[in-house]
Amino acid sequence: MAAPPPSATKLVGMTLAFTRLGFAPDYVDYTAGLAAQRQLHDEVAAGTAPSTVLLLEHSPVYTAGKRTEDHERPLDGTPVVPVDRGGKLTWHGPGQLVGYPIVRLKEPRGVRAYVELLEDVMITVISEYGIKAEHVDGRSGVWVRADERGGDRKIAAIGISVHEGITGHGFAINCSNSLDPYEQIIACGITDAGTTTISAEAGREIGPLDIIDRITEELARRADAFVADTTVGSPSETEGALL
Repeated sequence: MAAPPPSATKLVGMTLAFTRLGFAPDYVDYTAGLAAQRQLHDEVAAGTAPSTVLLLEHSPVYTAGKRTEDHERPLDGTPVVPVDRGGKLTWHGPGQLVGYPIVRLKEPRGVRAYVELLEDVMITVISEYGIKAEHVDGRSGVWVRADERGGDRKIAAIGISVHEGITGHGFAINCSNSLDPYEQIIACGITDAGTTTISAEAGREIGPLDIIDRITEELARRADAFVADTTVGSPSETEGALL
């Protein structure tokens, strides 16, 4: 599947927009992606931009949420970027679809419902590849439960922040990425489970661009459930970039 230009932005109605920032071989540096989130947050807060989901692949990076402990950091001394999302330590990189919804929530205090909606979106799409993906009580993200192939394993992660009723950070779906980086850390602080990818579970190569349209469709279909209906000018098509 051919990638759209990194600058392409598609608006869905007036409620939720989607911007594709960069995909292989044009990976997005994590600090540039973080700057894009922060600027977009300011614009959504000011009412000059619609609630928008940034979609991308990152260059390899470890990030540490607010609950990360020293013993959970990479064993080889690899640098870690501290971030203001919830959760602990994780990895982002090629082969992983990352989504950052910068969204004014319809219910500012409905954070749990928002997280569950993101999980449901990912479960719906992942399940279309014949993979039994599900929630696990007490654990965020999306999981494949223990079976003849191994123990419980995480296939998608969620880590969010909410400031002024507007969300930041988001989700990461393991599509075709290497699992080697997870061997260097205690991913998400979980010691009794592993990680996996859509490709590993389905037995064939499935990359971020193979699922991006379906993720977009599912988020757009459910937008009225979580996005505040605010009008921003009268845009029909805009250009996005690394803001």
